[in-house]
Amino acid sequence: MKPKLIIIFGPQAVGKMTVGHELEKITDLKLFHNHMTIDIVLPFFDYGSPVSIKLVKKLREDVLKAVAKSEIPGIIFTFIWDFNSPKDTNYVKKITEIFESKGANVYLVELEANLDERLRRNITPHRLEHKPSKRNIEKSEKDLKDSMTKFRMNSNSGEITYKNYLKINNSNLEADKTAQMIKEKFDL
Repeated sequence: MKPKLIIIFGPQAVGKMTVGHELEKITDLKLFHNHMTIDIVLPFFDYGSPVSIKLVKKLREDVLKAVAKSEIPGIIFTFIWDFNSPKDTNYVKKITEIFESKGANVYLVELEANLDERLRRNITPHRLEHKPSKRNIEKSEKDLKDSMTKFRMNSNSGEITYKNYLKINNSNLEADKTAQMIKEKFDL
């Protein structure tokens, strides 16, 4: 059996990691959320600097390549995808190809939620426990709001044509219910 790759993407504080944790609980997949690499690099290099971007990308790709070659059931990877960035789109293609080239199944899950809910989630104890760089609430909230004018972090209708794709508005859904929807949709 080839490891599965589930990519959960969407804007900041939409619940990618939290849903990933819940999905991890009800499947045999392991969570690899985006801050696991960001927070390793952050003590040494400023977020967004060329060296930090390179290191984070390399760490992620190395882990994903190792999983794709392994015997583990699969991995849940979280990511913010800027749909206005060809680099981000190419990156998603690159990581999906890591798994597809091994004959593995890849699943794309897009989460969206309204701003008020994302601001509420931005300060939850679960998020702050797992993401040290988000503990400066004022800075984190400013970054969240600023990103809305700089990036397009949710797809337009019909933009993603990938076979195994699911878009969920989880504004009013608990993480465990969202994870259950993903599990059922893709028979994980």
